[in-house]
Amino acid sequence: MLNPSIDSLMTKIDSKYTLVTVSAHRARQLRENPGMQQKTEKSKSVNFVGMALEEIEAEKLSYTQKEE
Repeated sequence: MLNPSIDSLMTKIDSKYTLVTVSAHRARQLRENPGMQQKTEKSKSVNFVGMALEEIEAEKLSYTQKEE
């Protein structure tokens, strides 16, 4: 089973597309800049996508939607 679960993540971000986009962007930041891992010090995950998803669930990572 994945941790955090998709159900708990969907309560934080309303769209699966947005969830994937935000987590992928954050995972890329973590991979390219190792100094940015300050929020994920107590991470259970060893990969960057898992760390990003844990940040979303812990509400350490959020997004703002641009208006057109």
